[in-house]
Amino acid sequence: MFAAYYEGDHRIVVRDVERRPPGRGEVQLRVAYSGICGTDLHIHDGDMDARVARPAILGHEMSGTVVVVGEDVTDWTPGDEVVVVPLDWCGTCPACVRGNSHICHQLNFIGIDSPGALQNYWNVPERVLVRVPTGLGLRDAALAEPTAVAVHDVRRSELQKGEKALVVGGGPIGLLIASVVKAVGGDVLVSEPSPDRRHLINRLGMRAIDPTEGLAGALDDWTQGAGVDVSFEVSGSIAGMEAAVMSLATRGRLALVAIHSRPVPVNLFQFFWRELRMVGARVYERADFEEALNLLNHGAIPADVIITDVVALTEAPRAFDLLHSGQAMKVLIDCTEAK
Repeated sequence: MFAAYYEGDHRIVVRDVERRPPGRGEVQLRVAYSGICGTDLHIHDGDMDARVARPAILGHEMSGTVVVVGEDVTDWTPGDEVVVVPLDWCGTCPACVRGNSHICHQLNFIGIDSPGALQNYWNVPERVLVRVPTGLGLRDAALAEPTAVAVHDVRRSELQKGEKALVVGGGPIGLLIASVVKAVGGDVLVSEPSPDRRHLINRLGMRAIDPTEGLAGALDDWTQGAGVDVSFEVSGSIAGMEAAVMSLATRGRLALVAIHSRPVPVNLFQFFWRELRMVGARVYERADFEEALNLLNHGAIPADVIITDVVALTEAPRAFDLLHSGQAMKVLIDCTEAK
């Protein structure tokens, strides 16, 4: 079988490797599709070399089919179509004991801290599997993980039907958040500097504006000067954080989605003056995956627009090039072409 490895220094190398059977409590999946996300790009660029042991098989957005079950596996059979919640937790740390195993203090993020889905066959613990609904194809099901991110973000924000939300950043996650906001009955505006992304968002029936051309004025017109109920900071920029904070109405909520690897200035006076709240939204829980699959299955997520490219596993390096070019939204790697 074949697997794609990150070897450091911006290199992705596809190798022919031995296929091994699943262990006790594991299932072996035939991977159908694996998506490339921003974290994978950061790894590819060397930004996470201190964390990622090399060579590393990346990939944590995926869909596939059970082909072999290991000992003591009783809930899954060959032929089951599944996605993976790529979180493996310890069960004993303070977060796990409090019921927050998704942010376990010793979390193994599968596909980053351990081998991921960029291979033909993948052995994973059975407890990380979620069943794909009947009728949802494996191509669209590969969006379950990033959609679960968006579902978790919206849930953490406590957005209610009829509320107004600003999404700062219109990349794949921003677009998915906007789609989930729309699906739960919120009114959404996306701030995005890229004209191509704004055109795509507008084409989907959601409004996107250029933040360099009067975001504050547009927000005032939209909210009659009150501000938005919820903002989602997805850009990872200082300007994005400032816009997300200053857009909020009295007692508004800021959901911090982007990874700010360095401290950034935050207008704490605004939090005091308007009694604002900020919540972190790191990954997801199983319920978020289940809702993500439900939204995908009912067409609430524009999968055909979000998935812009599909490349073969043997061409995995090209997937990273496409994303670096800025010309793709979501690139899937077809992991079935070499067996």
